[in-house]
Amino acid sequence: MKAMILAAGKGTRVRPITYTVPKPMIPILQKPVMEFLLELLRQHGFDEIMVNVSHLAYEIESYFRDGQRFGVEIAYSFEGRIVDGELVGQALGSAGGMRRVQDFAGFFDDTFVVLCGDALIDLDLTEAVRWHREKGAIATIVMKTVPKEEVSSYGVVVTDESGRIQAFQEKPSVEEALSTSINTGIYIFEPEIFDHIPSGEEFDIGSDLFPKLVAEGAPFYGIPMDFEWVDIGKVPDYWHAIRSVLTGQVKNVSIPGHEVAPGIYTGINVAVNWDKVDIQGPVYIGGMTKIEDGARIIGPSMIGPSCHICSGATVDNSVIFEYSRLGPGVRLVDKLVFGRYCVDKTGASIDVQAAALDWLIADTRGDIPTETPVERQAIAELLGTDVR
Repeated sequence: MKAMILAAGKGTRVRPITYTVPKPMIPILQKPVMEFLLELLRQHGFDEIMVNVSHLAYEIESYFRDGQRFGVEIAYSFEGRIVDGELVGQALGSAGGMRRVQDFAGFFDDTFVVLCGDALIDLDLTEAVRWHREKGAIATIVMKTVPKEEVSSYGVVVTDESGRIQAFQEKPSVEEALSTSINTGIYIFEPEIFDHIPSGEEFDIGSDLFPKLVAEGAPFYGIPMDFEWVDIGKVPDYWHAIRSVLTGQVKNVSIPGHEVAPGIYTGINVAVNWDKVDIQGPVYIGGMTKIEDGARIIGPSMIGPSCHICSGATVDNSVIFEYSRLGPGVRLVDKLVFGRYCVDKTGASIDVQAAALDWLIADTRGDIPTETPVERQAIAELLGTDVR
C-alpha cells in the first residue's frame, strides 16, 4: 500500500531548531520523529512511501535514503530550484506537493494515506482505512477529541451525525467552537482527489482543498479515533513531547540507553561520579557526556550526547541538545539549549553567541570563552538564571 509523508515545510514555529534541522528530523530522544512514522506505516502494510522535501532536503534524504533499513521503499519529490549553485526550497503547499507526485507518473492508484511529518502518533491506520472505504469517501480526516478548553489551539472539524464534514473552524475561541473534534493532519484519500487539485500551483490541503470539497458537496468525512498524538508544531509542543516520553505517557516510544538507576538512563561511556552528583529522574543522558562533580540534574530532563555539564551547574526540567557545554554554577530551569541558542518553554530564544554570552553555553568542540562579572549579571537578567 502507498502513503505520503509531508516533509517540505520550513518549520518556522520550531525555530531555532529548524534553522539546521528539518522538522521531520527533530529527534525524540535521539530518534527522528519521521522514523516513528515509517515504523507505523510499515506496521499497517504501507511500504511504498513518497516524501516531499524542500527545506534542508538533504538532511532527510541522506538519513532515510531509499528506506531499505526501515523495511519500506522511499522516493523523494524535491520542491525548489537551484540558484547560484545552491538548492533553494520552494514548497508547493501540501496538496500541491501531492499533485506534483501524481503528475510525474501516477503514483497514487488506490486508497492512500497522507501524514504530516512532525507528530508522534500511535494509530490503528488499518481501522481508519476500513472506515473510510465503508463510507465511500473520497477524503477522510482522522480526528481526535480534545477537552473543550483546548480547542482554541487547533483546527476544529464540524461533522453531521454520519461523520460527513460540514465546516471547519481555525482555532476558534472556546465559546465559538462548534465541536471538540480537531484535525490531526492524518488523511486518507482516493486517487479521484486529484480531480480537485490544480497542477503546477501552490495549493494547501487544509486551507484550499478541504473547503473546496465541502463547497462542492464531495463525499468528505471525519472519523474520530482515540489514539496517542503528540504534535510538534511549536517549541512548547516539542518540550511537551520530550517530557511525555520521559514520564512514560507516550507508550510507543521507549527511552534508549541503559537504566543505571531508577528513572535515570544513559548512553555508553558517560563520565560521571554517581555519588558526587545529584540526579533526580526521569533523566536521559547521551553517550560520551561528562557530568562534573557537584552538578545537579532534575527531571524530566534530557542531556544529549557529547555534552559537558560543569561543576555546580543545574539542569532542571530542561532539554539540552548534543555538544552543549554548560558553564560552572549555571542554573537552567525550563530551558531548551540548542547550539548557540537558549530557548524558554514559551519559545522565546536568546542567541548567546551574538550576545557574547557563550562562556555560559558553548560548543564542547570549541574553545571555552571566559566571562566577566558584567556578563554574569547580563545572563542572570536575560535568562532568569542563577549564575554564581
